Amino acid sequence: MNKGDLVEKVAKECDLSKAAAEKALNSILDTISGAMAAGDKVTLIGFGTFSVSNRAAREGRNPQTGETMKIPARKIVKFKAGSKLADAAK
Repeated sequence: MNKGDLVEKVAKECDLSKAAAEKALNSILDTISGAMAAGDKVTLIGFGTFSVSNRAAREGRNPQTGETMKIPARKIVKFKAGSKLADAAK
Protein backbone atom coordinates (compact mmCIF):
# COMPACT_ATOMS: atom_id res chain seq x y z
CA MET A 1 0.00 0.00 0.00
CA ASN A 2 1.36 3.43 -0.89
CA LYS A 3 0.28 6.91 0.18
CA GLY A 4 -2.25 7.22 -2.67
CA ASP A 5 -3.88 3.93 -1.70
CA LEU A 6 -4.02 5.04 1.93
CA VAL A 7 -5.63 8.37 1.00
CA GLU A 8 -8.21 6.53 -1.12
CA LYS A 9 -9.08 4.11 1.70
CA VAL A 10 -9.36 6.89 4.31
CA ALA A 11 -11.56 8.93 1.96
CA LYS A 12 -13.87 5.97 1.41
CA GLU A 13 -14.09 4.88 5.08
CA CYS A 14 -14.58 8.42 6.45
CA ASP A 15 -16.86 9.60 3.64
CA LEU A 16 -14.48 12.41 2.67
CA SER A 17 -13.19 13.70 -0.62
CA LYS A 18 -9.75 12.47 -1.63
CA ALA A 19 -8.44 16.05 -1.27
CA ALA A 20 -9.72 16.31 2.32
CA ALA A 21 -8.36 12.87 3.21
CA GLU A 22 -4.95 13.76 1.74
CA LYS A 23 -4.91 17.07 3.62
CA ALA A 24 -5.70 15.25 6.90
CA LEU A 25 -3.05 12.60 6.27
CA ASN A 26 -0.42 15.21 5.38
CA SER A 27 -1.29 17.14 8.54
CA ILE A 28 -0.84 14.04 10.69
CA LEU A 29 2.49 13.17 9.07
CA ASP A 30 3.75 16.77 9.35
CA THR A 31 2.77 16.90 13.03
CA ILE A 32 4.60 13.63 13.77
CA SER A 33 7.67 14.83 11.82
CA GLY A 34 7.67 18.18 13.62
CA ALA A 35 7.43 16.55 17.03
CA MET A 36 10.29 14.20 16.22
CA ALA A 37 12.42 17.07 14.86
CA ALA A 38 11.92 18.73 18.24
CA GLY A 39 13.16 15.54 19.93
CA ASP A 40 9.75 14.48 21.29
CA LYS A 41 8.44 10.94 21.41
CA VAL A 42 5.10 10.29 19.64
CA THR A 43 2.98 7.48 21.08
CA LEU A 44 -0.16 6.23 19.37
CA ILE A 45 -1.72 3.74 21.79
CA GLY A 46 -2.18 0.36 20.14
CA PHE A 47 -0.28 1.42 16.99
CA GLY A 48 3.22 2.20 18.16
CA THR A 49 5.80 4.71 19.33
CA PHE A 50 8.05 6.89 17.19
CA SER A 51 11.20 8.18 18.89
CA VAL A 52 14.53 9.82 18.07
CA SER A 53 17.77 8.25 19.23
CA ASN A 54 21.41 9.29 18.99
CA ARG A 55 23.80 6.99 17.15
CA ALA A 56 27.42 7.42 18.29
CA ALA A 57 30.27 8.09 15.90
CA ARG A 58 32.10 4.94 14.88
CA GLU A 59 34.69 3.54 12.53
CA GLY A 60 33.65 1.64 9.45
CA ARG A 61 35.26 0.22 6.35
CA ASN A 62 34.73 1.02 2.70
CA PRO A 63 33.68 -2.36 1.28
CA GLN A 64 35.29 -1.66 -2.10
CA THR A 65 38.72 -0.59 -0.87
CA GLY A 66 38.84 -1.92 2.69
CA GLU A 67 39.92 1.57 3.80
CA THR A 68 38.98 2.58 7.36
CA MET A 69 36.71 5.60 7.56
CA LYS A 70 34.96 7.58 10.28
CA ILE A 71 31.17 7.50 10.35
CA PRO A 72 29.87 10.63 12.10
CA ALA A 73 27.35 10.63 14.96
CA ARG A 74 23.76 11.29 13.94
CA LYS A 75 20.17 11.08 15.08
CA ILE A 76 18.01 8.19 13.90
CA VAL A 77 14.29 7.49 13.97
CA LYS A 78 13.03 4.42 15.79
CA PHE A 79 9.59 2.82 15.68
CA LYS A 80 8.32 0.26 18.16
CA ALA A 81 5.07 -1.43 17.17
CA GLY A 82 2.23 -1.42 19.68
CA SER A 83 0.47 -4.57 20.82
CA LYS A 84 -2.56 -4.23 18.52
CA LEU A 85 -0.36 -3.65 15.47
CA ALA A 86 1.90 -6.56 16.37
CA ASP A 87 -1.09 -8.87 16.88
CA ALA A 88 -2.65 -7.78 13.57
CA ALA A 89 0.55 -8.71 11.71
CA LYS A 90 0.46 -12.30 12.99
